[in-house]
Parts: sequence; C-alpha cells; structure tokens
Amino acid sequence: MSTSTRRGFLGFVSASAAGLLPTRARAASEPAASSDEPACILTPQAEEGPFYSDPKLVRRDITEGKSGIPLTLKLRVIEAGPCTAIRAARVDIWHCDAQGLYSAFPGQGDAHNVDASSKTFLRGTQVTDEAGWVTFNTLYPGWYDGRTTHIHFKVFLDEKNVLTGQTFLPDALNEFIYTNVPAYKDRARQRAIINANDMVIQLSDPEHRAFCAVKEERDRYVASLTLGVDRRTDATVGRAGPPPPPPGMRGGPPPSGGPMFGRQIKDRLAALVPGLKPGR
Repeated sequence: MSTSTRRGFLGFVSASAAGLLPTRARAASEPAASSDEPACILTPQAEEGPFYSDPKLVRRDITEGKSGIPLTLKLRVIEAGPCTAIRAARVDIWHCDAQGLYSAFPGQGDAHNVDASSKTFLRGTQVTDEAGWVTFNTLYPGWYDGRTTHIHFKVFLDEKNVLTGQTFLPDALNEFIYTNVPAYKDRARQRAIINANDMVIQLSDPEHRAFCAVKEERDRYVASLTLGVDRRTDATVGRAGPPPPPPGMRGGPPPSGGPMFGRQIKDRLAALVPGLKPGR
C-alpha cells in the first residue's frame, strides 16, 4: 500500500465525513463549531454483548503485542445537559483483534476453534482526568460474523455502571484496511455486515451519535468521541435490543453467503461511502 494511495483515499474519506472531524483537524479559517465542543446529549446505550470481561488492568496500552494498525482512542466523559467534564470516572474498553478474536473467551475465530480464555489483549481501564479525558493506545479493530466494526465501552461513576455502549468507525476506511493490510486479510469470506445494515446501530444508534471522529497522524489513527452520561442511570438494567449470538454459537456461514443479522446490501460501495449515489 503506497503512501500516496493511502493518503489519497483518506482525503476522500475525510471529505465525505467532514461533519465528524474535530475542529483542530480543520483549517483555521473555517467556522469554530465542531465536535470539539461537548455534545450535551446522552450517548446512546447499546448492548454489552457476550464478550465483556474485566481483567482489572488499569493501563493505557492494551495491545499486548498484537498485530495491526496503531489506533489511539480518546474518550471524554461529560454530564449530559450541563456539559461539565466528569473527573475520576472509570472507563473500560474492549474489542476484537485484526482477525476478529476477543480475549477471555473460547469459540473465537472464523472456525470458532480458538480458545482465548486465558488472554487479556485489547481490554483495559482508564480513569478520566480533570477535563474528563481518557486515552487508550490500541489497534484498529477487525470484524467477525454478524457485526460491523466496533469498540465496546463502559463508564462507571462511584462504582455504578452509568453507560454501556459501542462506538463505530468510518466504513470506507474499514473496507480499505481490511482489503489492503496483511494483518486483516485472508479471511474465510467477505464481511456481510457493515455500518449500513448492522442491527445494533439500527436499534441503538440510528442517528450515529456514537460514531468516532477519526484523523490520521504520522504513525497511527486517532479516534475521539465525547460520552454524555446521566449520573442517575443504571446501565446494568435492561438492554438496547436482543444481543446477537456469540461467534462460537453461530454454526458456520449464512445460507448462500448472505448476512446473518442484517438486510442484504445491494450496492456495497454506495453503502460504504457516505453521499455516494447508488450505481455511482
């Protein structure tokens, strides 16, 4: 993958997702309003899914030697409504590796035959600073059957879980990485579920309020998101929708190569790239 090809692609992605980019990534002459200003609304709750495990590891770097594209994830926790930063909130994140494997669980991988029960990769905890920020150094997540690309998070205040959610990444960038970067390639089949037909997005976040802003730095991508929480919420009660079965229980590929938990995508390119008309 050449530098010119990669940067040209990212320029195209950035142009189509300009509304998501932080102010500091824009030219100084542009208007100041941006996602750098706190979003004073609640971040949508989303299902915890089958793969949460607290390894009790307070750490910034959660990679544990895994292969993949470096990603820095920056999350800011604020009080929805007054938009005040919340200090000393505990934030947990977890996600799959480049090949779609989660640590701490058996039945992983395309063949559901990888036991990662004793592993803790791509999981960790941080505590927010005075401005409400936590930062994790991780890897760009891969994908697994039945779901689009995502990163899970939980927010705790005074040991109470006030937010359980998922954040999502630009799908044109996902597709480019999965088809060009060796660590993410050589999968048994093409992913059928993308942002456009992911059931968790449709049920929990149809307005895309939990989609990250992503920018490219010299040696990594940086994704950022503001999490608006309500201190009165108990996120351990109820779910946003029925969880998909874990990969180990899915019983192989879907019939005729169709999606397992989402509608069929007729024009994949138009679904991947915002603003692109069907049929180009």
